[in-house]
Amino acid sequence: MASAYRYTFLQRLLHWIIALVVFGLLAIGFVFWRLGDGIVDTLGKETTGQLFMYHKSFGVLLLILMVLRLVLRRLSPPPAYEKPLTGLEKVISGGTLLLLYILLIGLPIGGWLATAAGGHPVQFFDWTLPGFVGENKALSEQLFTYHGYAALAVAALLVLHIAAGIKHWKLKDGIMRRISLP
Repeated sequence: MASAYRYTFLQRLLHWIIALVVFGLLAIGFVFWRLGDGIVDTLGKETTGQLFMYHKSFGVLLLILMVLRLVLRRLSPPPAYEKPLTGLEKVISGGTLLLLYILLIGLPIGGWLATAAGGHPVQFFDWTLPGFVGENKALSEQLFTYHGYAALAVAALLVLHIAAGIKHWKLKDGIMRRISLP
């Protein structure tokens, strides 16, 4: 397949790394939501602390990767489609990707602010990052609520995105080759 129809290797690699990070963050977030205040009783203090540290760290990593993705997209715009999309497909795919970009940048920022407002350290593995807001428990609770709703929206958009990918893979219309690694 001609490279004119594919994203650059770095863009494709970044897509799949971001996908893995997002799935991991959603999985840990689901554990937080499911166990709620009983998480420490269920998992223990050390495991709970580790999960929070990893969730925050990979959230910050997601923000960094998404900014890099935006820079790469600006430097190397998306390739042409081998077979053009219909008008409806363009609207749905464009809208889905726009919402994913907004949410995958907004979620880490919101989580960062909610964490800091809750009086907790914003961690990036072994580093503690600046919080940017003072402690405000009410703000923290509100931001975490929005954070959870935004995560649910990401999960729904991912279902749509993956379903479209499966559809195009079955059609063998070249769409999946645009973003596949090999």
